[in-house]
Amino acid sequence: MTELSLSIDGPIANLRLNRPEKANALDLALVEALHDGLDAATLAGSRLLILRGEGRNFCAGFDFTGFDTMTVADLCWRFVRIEQFLQRLAHAPFATLALAHGGCFGAGADIVAACDTAIASEDAKLRMPGWEFGLALGTRRLAARIGAAPARQLLENTGVVTGRQALEMRLVDEICAVERWDARVAEAGLSAIALESRAQARLRATLRADTRAADMAGLIESLTEGDLKARIATFRNSR
Repeated sequence: MTELSLSIDGPIANLRLNRPEKANALDLALVEALHDGLDAATLAGSRLLILRGEGRNFCAGFDFTGFDTMTVADLCWRFVRIEQFLQRLAHAPFATLALAHGGCFGAGADIVAACDTAIASEDAKLRMPGWEFGLALGTRRLAARIGAAPARQLLENTGVVTGRQALEMRLVDEICAVERWDARVAEAGLSAIALESRAQARLRATLRADTRAADMAGLIESLTEGDLKARIATFRNSR
């Protein structure tokens, strides 16, 4: 079973996270597959990229399986590759849409925040606990989406928010039953081809503030400050 399913239907590319037994948590193989999926969508000239998860959850974030034997270098590299994927997603030349259900935690919630549009099911639950162990991942993108004050409150409290609460804070754009997702994808596809592809890409680049260098620098600083494994271990034991 592949960790990511890719299908391209005309102007629409679909990426489906396919680790349901791990709640679609991001191991290194899945992160690299997501990069490959972006490459394929770009090469195909896609106008809309859809991200969704197989099984009961969208994405449970960083997969800490085997944490005790991971080196700091292993941890840092995967966080860097996740940030690079999130940056590529946020600055893609085509429209992006996250279809979020079940658990959307950590980097999974960051994927939702990085997309142009996020549609959540009623059962969606989102949580961003990274700052509990000092991880600066996706913070500016979140603030750009929902505002600095709500972002600070969400990241300091680190509690679970429901899909409805996420809608109120503009972390997601719509609550929609899973049964209607295909219809919403079709509507989004029509919207995505309203402009010529170069105009679409230029408009997206114009509207999106480019904080990629600062975001990566902040992540690296947060990864290299003190004992990363000890910080993460304390966080995991508290849970």
